[in-house]
Amino acid sequence: MVETHINFLGGSPLNRLSWLRTSHPFLNTVLLVPTTRWIVFRGGEPLLATEPNSATRSLARLTTADVRPLLGPEPFFAQGEHEGEIAEEGVSVLEAARFRGPPVVFLGLHETEAAGADALPSSDFSAKGDSSSVVENIHGTPYFSLDVTEVEKEKLDQVLQDSEVGKSGAKLEFMEPRSAMQSFDAFQAAVFAEARSMVDWNARNKFCPACGSPVYSIWAGWKLTCSSLLPWADNTGRTPCPTAKGLHNFAHPRTDAVVIMAVVDETGEKILLGRNKKWPGKFYSTLAGFIEPGESFEDAVKRELWEEAGVQVWDVKYHSTQPWPYPANLMVGFFATADASKPIRVDLDNELEDARWYTRAEILEVLNHVAGATLTDRDHQKMAEVQEAGGTAPKSVSAAKLLAGDLAKSTDKLEEGPKEVPFRVPPLTAIAGVLISEWAHRKVAPGLNIGHAEKGNL
Repeated sequence: MVETHINFLGGSPLNRLSWLRTSHPFLNTVLLVPTTRWIVFRGGEPLLATEPNSATRSLARLTTADVRPLLGPEPFFAQGEHEGEIAEEGVSVLEAARFRGPPVVFLGLHETEAAGADALPSSDFSAKGDSSSVVENIHGTPYFSLDVTEVEKEKLDQVLQDSEVGKSGAKLEFMEPRSAMQSFDAFQAAVFAEARSMVDWNARNKFCPACGSPVYSIWAGWKLTCSSLLPWADNTGRTPCPTAKGLHNFAHPRTDAVVIMAVVDETGEKILLGRNKKWPGKFYSTLAGFIEPGESFEDAVKRELWEEAGVQVWDVKYHSTQPWPYPANLMVGFFATADASKPIRVDLDNELEDARWYTRAEILEVLNHVAGATLTDRDHQKMAEVQEAGGTAPKSVSAAKLLAGDLAKSTDKLEEGPKEVPFRVPPLTAIAGVLISEWAHRKVAPGLNIGHAEKGNL
């Protein structure tokens, strides 16, 4: 069996209980369970907690009692036409509908090791069952996300101050997400990835792509429905919305696939890295690009490298994937082979400032430098601006540090002297950093045959 590489932000620890997203009795009940926790966002930034006398930040997890003043009127799900009304049963466009209050998404359940864990859509956990018995049968911590972007600052500040975490003396603050996630452990990172992508999707999509009417949330934040389909909507003189029939992908959260590739030469001793002209100084990474319609992953790898740098590649081999919640991408990592003697073009892509081959020794020198694979908060902010313009163990130890420690076992001690790092590469919280590090440390999985395959057609 092939060993699976789990990247930072991947390895989701939650049972998402997707079959219960339409069940308002379950959702309205589980929301009030004392163990339920909330991941809070404002403008796409997660709420972090820093404990007293500690510099370590973590993803803040508030209780329902903490956020109750922000949730709006009951019922929280399956809201009817008028405030306080429960939606009519059996109406598909009202399944766990939410019109009032800030956006909420049910993320799933972090199950315990107790008997009865690993819930499946059986009779014990059916959406058609009694909500109280379903909640009694699940074992673990339910998670929701809450977007407070539109909440008044004074009200939000008071809620955070009165929260359990706030009263404990912890510092609560919203932080740029790429920088924030560097301090997350593996559990926090994976929950954050799901939550941020869902919060972003609900925030970006306000109108029906088919007819232009406002949309609203159903299925506990996992589906957006055209308001013209509401039983009480006045559609006089209007053409029926096409979404009234059929399945439409824009009504559901989407994930955009991006290929990202570490290209090595035929000897396996050099790697191709490039630099976006807007990136922080001296920063180089592997090349990447979005999948286009009618393409396989392998096709996209070859096309992107040819279009961006004029480089022909062959022997395209899959490595692993990484969810990347900026806003909702899936980075699909590959290794590929190219001829290092051929010229590299930097005049084909408006954003590609430079691309060059680096030796293993050069990469190891950077990885062994204390600043070689490090980005500052300011760097992360600049990377975020670039992306937005165009269109990341023991719980006390961050997953990023654990990954770094694992890959550094075969390296020398990090250099902390006055010698300046010649260039920088991505940290291990990004799949690009993993691809570069695994190649540099000769950890590429057997079977990739880097440098030993015959050339193929573009």
